[in-house]
Amino acid sequence: MIKTLLPILFLVATVWSQGDQSPANQNTASPSTALGIDQSKDPNAQKARTLVQQMVQALGGEAYLNLKDITQEGRTSGFYHGNPSGSTAPFWRFIKFPDKERTELTKHRDWIILYTGNEGYEITYRGTKPLDPKDLREYLLRREYSLDTVLRNWINAPGTAFFYEGDGFVDNRQVDNVSIISPQNQAVTISIDRVSHLPVKKSFKARNPEDGQLDEEEEIYGNYRIEQGFNTAHIITRLKNGEMTSERFLTSVTYNQGLPDSMFVASPPTKARKK
Repeated sequence: MIKTLLPILFLVATVWSQGDQSPANQNTASPSTALGIDQSKDPNAQKARTLVQQMVQALGGEAYLNLKDITQEGRTSGFYHGNPSGSTAPFWRFIKFPDKERTELTKHRDWIILYTGNEGYEITYRGTKPLDPKDLREYLLRREYSLDTVLRNWINAPGTAFFYEGDGFVDNRQVDNVSIISPQNQAVTISIDRVSHLPVKKSFKARNPEDGQLDEEEEIYGNYRIEQGFNTAHIITRLKNGEMTSERFLTSVTYNQGLPDSMFVASPPTKARKK
C-alpha cells in the first residue's frame, strides 16, 4: 500500500530549503543595490510592484496575508516522466502558519506526513520515523519559495526587487509576468491573470545538490472559487523541468479554524510494531 502511494507524497506536500542559497553563497548586497537600480524611481519596478499589490488584493488583501491556518480536502494524482502513474488517493491537509503542516493519506487516513519547523516525519501503523533527508530537503525548498512565503515575507522586506518581464499566455489566459528577488537573492517569477489579477503560475530555479544542475519548479493554479471571502485555486499542478509531477484537486477548503498545535506533534521515532 505505502509503496504504491509514494508518488503522491510529493503531490500533497506544499509548495518551501535554500537550494544553493546557503549563506556562504549569498550576496550581502540587496538585489536592487547590486544591480545599480533605484527601484523607487524605476517605472518597470513600479509596474511590477503594482501588479503584485493587485494580486494580493484579488486573493483577499490583508486578511489573506494574515491567515492563521488552512484546512484542505481532496484527491491527488501522481505522474512519472509527465505521464499518469496510476496512483491517486484522497488527502486531508492542515497548514498552520508559519511552519507546520500535516497531511493524512488513504481513505483510512492512516498514513500521515508531518512537518514542524525544519523537521519532517512519516507516521504509519509501523510507528513514527524521520522523513528521508532528500524528501525533507525538497519539501523545505518548495516551502521557502511558496506563494505564501513570497507574499508574506518577501514583498515587504527591505531590499526586495521587482521586475516586470512582459506579457504572455499561460493555460490560454493572458498574463503579466513579474519577477521578485528577495534580499537573499532568491528569485521567483509569477504569471498574473490580466483580467482577474489572480496568480496563474509561479516558478523558480534552484541548484540540485546531487548533480549541480539548475532545476526549474513550477506550479499552475486553476479553477478559482471564493471560499470564506478568499479567491482559492482548486486545481494545483506541479511541474519539474517541464514535466508534470503531480496534480491536486480540492473539494473542500476552510480557513482560520483554530487548528491546535497538538495536531503537529510527532511522537518519538519508534521501531516497527507487528500488526
